[in-house]
Amino acid sequence: MYSKTILCHGFNRIKPTSFNPMHISSYRYANNNFIVLGIETSCDDTGTAIIDQKGNLFAETLLSQNVIHLRYGGVNPLIARDLHRDNIERAVNETVFKAKLQFQDIDAIAVTVKPGLLFSLQIGVKYAKYLSKIYHKPLIPIHHMEAHALVARMYNNIDFPFLALLISGGHCLLTCVRGTDDFLLLGDTLDNAPGEVLDKVARRMKLRNIPDYSQLPGGRSVELAAENAKTLELFEFPLPLHKQRDCNFSFSGLKDAFSRHLYKKESEHNIKGDEIIPEVNELCASFQYAIAKHIVHRAERALKFCISRNYIPENNGTLVVSGGVASNDFIFKCLQCMGYAMKCNVFRPPPKLCTDNGIMIAWNGIEKINSGYSFTDMELIDIDPIAPLGLNVKDEVRYDDIHVKSTRLKNMFITP
Repeated sequence: MYSKTILCHGFNRIKPTSFNPMHISSYRYANNNFIVLGIETSCDDTGTAIIDQKGNLFAETLLSQNVIHLRYGGVNPLIARDLHRDNIERAVNETVFKAKLQFQDIDAIAVTVKPGLLFSLQIGVKYAKYLSKIYHKPLIPIHHMEAHALVARMYNNIDFPFLALLISGGHCLLTCVRGTDDFLLLGDTLDNAPGEVLDKVARRMKLRNIPDYSQLPGGRSVELAAENAKTLELFEFPLPLHKQRDCNFSFSGLKDAFSRHLYKKESEHNIKGDEIIPEVNELCASFQYAIAKHIVHRAERALKFCISRNYIPENNGTLVVSGGVASNDFIFKCLQCMGYAMKCNVFRPPPKLCTDNGIMIAWNGIEKINSGYSFTDMELIDIDPIAPLGLNVKDEVRYDDIHVKSTRLKNMFITP
């Protein structure tokens, strides 16, 4: 599938070095300067980055497919695979070139193996194995969600343990992070992910017909439209799962309520074709507000559970918010308000690292090395598109039966 020679913009081909991928024994590792190349292809973005053991970012490349997939109303797995295949060598070579390194300077390759789109994962893993074989570099398999949870530690002084909320187009979950490879799954989504729902309602409202939003992802369009709303509560939405004392999420009911509101307004205004309802900004604001209330409600219960079980400190806990939806400033500010009330610090990575990228994969490789990771034979590791995250303790959350007053949450929110 791939060429037999890797050229990095004028660099000579490097002769394979003798390196035992089962052990770390290089001088750089011993002196805290191990260099890792990260490769991310779990969904629709081809991301690569090079980071050393001290957290220095040498270079990164991110080749986005967003504009292409907008035409299809969502990610097309086969198209994503083909674009990854076209982009992967270019992304790696550009990153090595910008870092002013050669492949012999890289000590290991970290690559996403789970979870994600099967065909997309295969491209990244096959290419990483190819590089590993010809340059004798050890491979570090990376769990995509673990990488999202840990990348904030690259930019903030965050100690274990902490609570992580991962919200994106494919996931919504709460996990207690006790170590690099020690995760407790407190709750996840029972149906749709928030990013997926935001994209769908943006498409249904025809936000792409508004010039300012025509080239933007659906979730970002909803956020910007909501900023122009006169009120947050023109449209009423239920609080999902408010009687279920767990940390799971459900967004399908909110999506159904949105459809009813939109249909009613379209009928009232006799909307036809590409026309948009006059209340589009208010509908975006109300829907985003409903999403935020649901996320905050479950996150507060997760915090109380972790504190009651002594998993995190009571008065100086940390909540890390990551994933594509974490870049939504309104939702993040709502979580900050809840954290302030709970005496909990709330962090997120820089906005560009909330979405998929190679930096978080390379950094996760560094995290594993710093924790004493032992390399294994990559051929024995399978790609897992639906891999769970950590030890499932959702039943323990349910058993503790922690009550959270949903009415009190309203006072915590900041209007746009």
